[in-house]
Amino acid sequence: MKPLLEVADLKTHYPVRKGFLGGIGAHVYAVDGVSFSIGQGETLGLVGESGCGKSTVGRTILGLVDPTAGTVSLQGRRIDQLSRREMRSVRRELQVVFQDPFSSLNPRMNVGAIVAEPMRNYGNASKAALQDRVVEILGKVGLRPEAMSRYPHEFSGGQRQRIGIARALALNPSLIVLDEPVSALDVSVQAQVINLLSDLQRELNLGYLFIAHDLAVVEHISHRVAVMYLGKIVELADKRDLFRHPQHPYTEALLSAVPLPNPKAERRRIVLKGDVPSPMEPPAGCRFHTRCPYSFGRCGVEEPAMREVTPGHFAACHLRE
Repeated sequence: MKPLLEVADLKTHYPVRKGFLGGIGAHVYAVDGVSFSIGQGETLGLVGESGCGKSTVGRTILGLVDPTAGTVSLQGRRIDQLSRREMRSVRRELQVVFQDPFSSLNPRMNVGAIVAEPMRNYGNASKAALQDRVVEILGKVGLRPEAMSRYPHEFSGGQRQRIGIARALALNPSLIVLDEPVSALDVSVQAQVINLLSDLQRELNLGYLFIAHDLAVVEHISHRVAVMYLGKIVELADKRDLFRHPQHPYTEALLSAVPLPNPKAERRRIVLKGDVPSPMEPPAGCRFHTRCPYSFGRCGVEEPAMREVTPGHFAACHLRE
């Protein structure tokens, strides 16, 4: 059975123009060779520090940013080279929920119009059935029919994010890219939205690409987790394996920073030295070697390949050969 989404060696480089004539002086290697797959009804969590390229991966998959190289396939069909007209039919299957639930909603449209707009654009429902369909979708995300006549500014942050989720569900997609969908919400509201997303996934068999930097949230909702550093995936595994037995030093450092609910519990905190290198000039060899506590000579010369360390657990590290 083919995966719902397949991403192979995806690269997204941004040119940096210099001088009066605007010649290309360098490139920002935002995404530089990323590969993964997502199955039907599966959630892949994509985590890493700010600026590592997580959101660029999501935007490239959605077609909002053109890839420099690599392939993106949805349900066995390659979509990274489609024209705008050809991409239109694909967008029924591929939707997005953005990070900011306020700026992603049109303040001049009421909720009924916001949720109905995708269906009007694609002619998915007759005029008579449109209102019933909007009411049905709002019910799935926990909003009452009265919400249709109200505007985004009349709702709380959590309710606005529910509206964004309702809009993403309007066309019955098979995959939703969730770009840090709860990072702007209060902790108590985060739990409600995460539980809602899990319930919708079970009911509708949705695939999720869940982009986040909060490891506790990612552990709760994901089936597998991919860890990014400076444009590359350095570890990919089932969430239980990754959280219990991390195989990459960067993953170890990230997990050591997660707060523990037990104040008496002891954990060895790994403090990384230095700053994240510039994506315009990534280090040679392993990109993490400039901050890695276990770095040795080979790390600064040879880039490690992604290897299957244990069944289903992949890591790009010379220590794991």
